[in-house]
Amino acid sequence: MYNGNENIVVCDHPLIKHKITMLRNKETGTNEFRAIVEEIAMLMGYEALRDLELEYVDVETPLETASCPVIAGKKPAIVPILRAGLGLVGGLLKLMPAAKIGHIGLYRDEETHEPHEYYCKLPAPIELRKIFVVDPMLATGGSAVAAIDFIKQHGGKDITFMCVIAAPEGVEKLHKAHPDVKIFIGNLDRELNENAYICPGLGDAGDRIFGTK
Repeated sequence: MYNGNENIVVCDHPLIKHKITMLRNKETGTNEFRAIVEEIAMLMGYEALRDLELEYVDVETPLETASCPVIAGKKPAIVPILRAGLGLVGGLLKLMPAAKIGHIGLYRDEETHEPHEYYCKLPAPIELRKIFVVDPMLATGGSAVAAIDFIKQHGGKDITFMCVIAAPEGVEKLHKAHPDVKIFIGNLDRELNENAYICPGLGDAGDRIFGTK
């Protein structure tokens, strides 16, 4: 919980903290960085998926018929914000192999730091699915706000946002724009610098996941 708000959750699990420290290290190579991001997504997903609804079905065990719980409703949707958000998808798919995948493409203006959409495709019926929007970093909050705007315009309602690290400025902007969205954060960092990068941060997550500069 962040500042007493139940919709903002900063994860405190020691494994998540340890793995984020490994991501911060500038000596961590692409292959290791990519694998750790996926592991963090799975650990965070365990908490973020805690409120999935259940229904009961009859199952034949070797001994008798039992009424057993299964996940109810339409398959959840995982929506990465391209391109860095793709790094979190694998970890969540290990928990929800039948989940549907959407994509939102945004780019950030280098001068204004404002996001612009270039691609949006979501699994139908999006209005009936629990939606997990994922991006390794929540910096200014502009991309996250825009992505969730687009999802809501397409009918999405039940939305959770997940990120590995966040700046306080981004958290506040996202929560102010979408107070109904639950935000899961691996670590809340200190601040944004003058170039809108999270500090101490971990560099450019997309470049480090995909090995580009």
